[in-house]
Amino acid sequence: MLELLLCATFTILPDYLYRRYRQGKRFGHEITLYSVWFELRFGIIACLMLTVSLITMIFYFHPSTTSATLFYRTVPIVSEVTGRVAEVHVDVSATVKRGDVLFRLDSAKQEASLLTAKRKIAEVDAAMLAAQTDIMKAAGQLQEAKGSLQQATDELDTKSELQKRNPGIVPQRDIEKLQVAVAGRQGALDAATASRESAMTRLNALLPAEKASAEASLAEAQVDLDKTYIRAGVDGRVEQFGLRPGDIVNPMIRSAGVLIPEGAGRRALMAGFGQIEAQVMKVGMVAEATCISKPWTVIPMVVTSVQDYIAAGQFRGGEQLIEAQQVARPGTILVFMEPIYKGGLEGVTPGSSCIANAYTSNHDVIEAKETGALKRFALHAVDATGVVHAMLLRIQALVLPIKTLVLSGH
Repeated sequence: MLELLLCATFTILPDYLYRRYRQGKRFGHEITLYSVWFELRFGIIACLMLTVSLITMIFYFHPSTTSATLFYRTVPIVSEVTGRVAEVHVDVSATVKRGDVLFRLDSAKQEASLLTAKRKIAEVDAAMLAAQTDIMKAAGQLQEAKGSLQQATDELDTKSELQKRNPGIVPQRDIEKLQVAVAGRQGALDAATASRESAMTRLNALLPAEKASAEASLAEAQVDLDKTYIRAGVDGRVEQFGLRPGDIVNPMIRSAGVLIPEGAGRRALMAGFGQIEAQVMKVGMVAEATCISKPWTVIPMVVTSVQDYIAAGQFRGGEQLIEAQQVARPGTILVFMEPIYKGGLEGVTPGSSCIANAYTSNHDVIEAKETGALKRFALHAVDATGVVHAMLLRIQALVLPIKTLVLSGH
């Protein structure tokens, strides 16, 4: 309507003034309801053509959308294990900090495993003490075997020396017995040495490995026990947390609740513009938005990101071929807009629906020396028409509460 009135000012009004004051034709006389088309046909046709051109230019170079929302990511509250809820530490809706316990599962099995791992470590420690005693015992046996071997060796050497000096003084049978005794006591010495080495190996290698394994089992049991305590991963607010003691929690079926991170949905506005604006939407464009949760307020914004892909064209690989006719609705260009001034989105509820405008600016091209005069005039006209869209946005911001509360039928 504004565009029509504006164009009529430059087309129909001059045509009427010419007919009235130049040709002397008046409304109700020469210009009637039946002759108005014939009399003002040039102005009406020019007005319609100019209006269509103006509307096209405004909506193309200064795009607008009603599909703008403060989207925010929620974090599902899911346990890593399946179990029965033993305790619930938060209400249906509550503010939580990172690390706060939300609820606890029944941990009887995990506590038993933890106790078993602790007992295993105590058992290994006791075995180490016993291994130290075995080493001391093996050392005594080794010393005894050395003494017996030395005694038998000395006696054999003595009798062998006597036999050399005075053959026949010592029976050959005694020397052979002594030789057998020395060999036997040498074997006992080797066995005592091996027993001591075995005890030392058990103390220095086997038992430490068993203890390390037991400590790993203890750590694993502790981790399993910690998994029964479900904690908040980030600062935020728990909503619709209807979990109660006795409920069965299964991470494969459903989440226990929803955690909304602190500050979620308060940084950027995500808006979907028509595909025809793909060549117009640029990073750095000035934009404005008005949200239904904060009426009668226009928020200055700037385009910070333009998504290069349209969601309507995505697909997952499978056993079926793509059928283009299945895309019922054309997708939109997703644009991220952030407030120009700090705290611009304060008071706007995350998830709120908004109306957003983006404005094309050709200031740099206009100021360039190589730009011609005609092109400068055209670009000035393009930038100036953004005022019309800005007026429309403010009118929408004014009537939005009335439209929602009165005209919606609720």
